Amino acid sequence: MDNLINKAREVALAALKDETRYDGVPFIEHPDNVAKIVEDEIGLPDSCVAAVYLHEATRVHRDIDISAFPKDVLAIVDGLNKISTIKPKDTRLEAENYKRLIVQYSTDPRAIVIKIADRLEVMRRLSMFPKSSRDQKLLETMMLYMPLAHQLGLYNINNELGNICLRYTDPEQYRAITNKLKATEKDREKLTAEFIRPLEKKLSDAGIRYKLKIRTKSAYSIYRKMQVQKVPFEGVFDVFAIRFIIDCDEDPDVEKDLCWKVYSFVTEEYVPDISRLRDWLTTPRPNGYESLHITVSDRQGNALEVQIRTKRMDIEAESGNAAHWAYKGIRHEASIDRWLQSVRDSLEHPLSVGPEDMPAPPSKEIFVFTPTGELRILPAGASVLDFAFNIHSNLGCRCTGGRINGKSVQIKEKLKTGDIVEIQTGKNQKPSRDWLGWVVSSKARTKIKQELDAEERKTAAEGREILERRLKNWKLELPDESLQDLMKSLRYTSVMQFMADIAREAVDVNDIKTFILQKEEEREKAAMDNSAARDQSAQSGKIAANDAEDILVINAKNVRGLDYKLSKCCNPVFGDDVFGFVTRTEGIKIHRISCPNAARLLEKYPYRIQKVVWQDSTSSGNFLCTLAVLATMDAPLLSKIMDTVNQFKVSVRSFNIKENPKKGLYEISVKLLVPSNSELDKVISQVAAIKGITKVHRI
Repeated sequence: MDNLINKAREVALAALKDETRYDGVPFIEHPDNVAKIVEDEIGLPDSCVAAVYLHEATRVHRDIDISAFPKDVLAIVDGLNKISTIKPKDTRLEAENYKRLIVQYSTDPRAIVIKIADRLEVMRRLSMFPKSSRDQKLLETMMLYMPLAHQLGLYNINNELGNICLRYTDPEQYRAITNKLKATEKDREKLTAEFIRPLEKKLSDAGIRYKLKIRTKSAYSIYRKMQVQKVPFEGVFDVFAIRFIIDCDEDPDVEKDLCWKVYSFVTEEYVPDISRLRDWLTTPRPNGYESLHITVSDRQGNALEVQIRTKRMDIEAESGNAAHWAYKGIRHEASIDRWLQSVRDSLEHPLSVGPEDMPAPPSKEIFVFTPTGELRILPAGASVLDFAFNIHSNLGCRCTGGRINGKSVQIKEKLKTGDIVEIQTGKNQKPSRDWLGWVVSSKARTKIKQELDAEERKTAAEGREILERRLKNWKLELPDESLQDLMKSLRYTSVMQFMADIAREAVDVNDIKTFILQKEEEREKAAMDNSAARDQSAQSGKIAANDAEDILVINAKNVRGLDYKLSKCCNPVFGDDVFGFVTRTEGIKIHRISCPNAARLLEKYPYRIQKVVWQDSTSSGNFLCTLAVLATMDAPLLSKIMDTVNQFKVSVRSFNIKENPKKGLYEISVKLLVPSNSELDKVISQVAAIKGITKVHRI
């Protein structure tokens, strides 16, 4: 049958000789890689491998004659070619309908498995695609291909796709989870070694041949559990499991008997949590999964998940029912036909699954398309008007309505993921105040306000110029926090109105000079009292004696008395997940576990990593951190931010603001002294909730 594959590859090589991928590599690399996945990782037969090459050869060059190939190969190729005609804009169909369309196109269900392999190869090379194409492929993968892979029992592929999606959609969470998995790897190995030690003799005396394997959840699976259960990494109960893989004859009675024997040995030695017993031996899952799961407590009180299965069960669980081909070397046995029919049945009549099993697209964004298929990302709840402003501000200002999927709608019509949107305009159309209630995107709101208040903004710009010129002559500065205090004392809520009134001479600039001088006098007095002490407490481990024990504890031997410092690359705050790194000249540097440098340090210098814990009691020290805030150019925002921050046990050290007229945003940097990350989280949460704030993050 290798001759079949060689012939198919020759056809593809001739058809694709002039084609390249985005990175310039000959396009034949793609079907070569997909063929390896199909053959080596999934275990499909030669006919499927040949179909991969013939599909890529005929997908565009439909005139190529492949009629000499076997009928089953041609059926698969036909299904793959039909699936390839579903363009990105067709994702307007609900995900379940899209899956049904794929099934309808696949007269041979193996085409679906090959399509999943094709998507896996694309995701492995996702970095070479342009951003819009990446976003589109990420959405399709989460909505369509991951549920299909899960439904077919292709768990390894499903996990890998999930990890890739998480790495691109939430890189900080992905980095934090993978770093924590690396940091705790030795602990898991130690727990496993201690767990099996008292069981080895019992299993040996019983003549049970087995292999022990540590099964660690994928980063994506951990992330999903954290989201669904609303718990941190440490709250995920089954980050890893100890798996017994029993080597025995493939007799159902023998397999079950040995699994229960191992179960009895484990529960004799360790205390089981019967409420968490999962018996998929007596009643396998609908997709054929067989295993025995139990949670036990070791002598230190650690909860451990234990999975017990045979070699056959493990191969099918890891690779899905398609593993029959790889494991048994089967080609055309009746069992394959039964499985193929079960694939079609399961896809046409999907079983209900729990929310933790189904990946979900980002809930705060929608993905819509122009009539030419161009992808646009908008906030959830966006309208036709938002879409028009997203394309171009002039198009938004002249928008009179639109067409969604060919149907005429009003400008305030809400959009959903997958919609194809066409904008209609009028020469005499102008924005009205009502429009502000029909848009949710910051760009649209800003542009509408700019149009409505164009003259006011022009006057405000003149006023700002007057003020800046006077400040320069006086050699004075007006920090943003002082500006807010000044506006509050004069009962202004809008920066624009305040600056405009300076131009109109409704505000006397000499009063502003007097106010600045008074503020500077107050700040100088306050700085003399506490600035030096707070700076030292926030930046260095050399803390005053009455504060030292309240900040953190280094839980290790032989480092007593060593200096330690909080790393400036990630600015840890009391309560953050942290680790220590022993430097050559500066003692121990404390890093957050999600620090951009953490992966490199954990990978290259594991012998210099020092465990670090914060003392349980609340910190009485102060830690310096910086928040980056993006906000629409709304007047009340600055005072609202200051009022919100002042509600908590934090101290503002500086408040800088820049205008970005091009994006219609304020770019605000707030330096704070905070006692702990829990207090910081409260500040971030409340600031983010302010209307007009588009993004808040810690830097």
